[in-house]
Amino acid sequence: MTTARDTVLGRVRDALALAPAGETPVPRGYRTGRTLPDGERLALFTDRLVDYKARVYACTADRTAEVIAEVLRERGAARIGVPPGLDTGWLAAYDGEVQQDSADIPAPRLDALDGVLTASAVSCAETGTIFLDGSPDQGRRALSLVPDLHVCVVDLSTLEVGVPEAVARLVPERPTTLISGPSATSDIELERVEGVHGPRTLAVVIRTDA
Repeated sequence: MTTARDTVLGRVRDALALAPAGETPVPRGYRTGRTLPDGERLALFTDRLVDYKARVYACTADRTAEVIAEVLRERGAARIGVPPGLDTGWLAAYDGEVQQDSADIPAPRLDALDGVLTASAVSCAETGTIFLDGSPDQGRRALSLVPDLHVCVVDLSTLEVGVPEAVARLVPERPTTLISGPSATSDIELERVEGVHGPRTLAVVIRTDA
């Protein structure tokens, strides 16, 4: 008796037998090199982030610490985690407890933090996506996924128009995390549920002159 498994595998074998020998080149003619003035890039990125229900704060670089402290106070974050290479000056106005992350800290312990503060590698305005690449000022993936609040600093100079332009700035060998708004999914009745696979709240501090 032929089982469903046998049928499926048989069709796979038949398809492979009909496939051309050797590798088939994949066209890579992506649209690249797009640019927009700073103001338009910022407006597009902000629009996408707000649509994803992220909170957006634009400021100049000299107000970074002040705005970060304001965001953390708003969210009641009394204890936050930071990657080991984060600019300590960003925390100059914050009066809460700061825990520097390390690989020795088990991921479940990160859940005790009220939030996390990281930098970012590059961002895409068209999709509202932030890329983290595991650099010292961004830390390991668990740090940005376990705490319920993620405050992420984005420099306007690292904001690209589209995905091809953003990806071109990444180092392929580095672990990349893509963030498009707070973690969210929908249940069977299409009700939005946040905080399922990562932070419930994403706050993005955009430094407009950095």
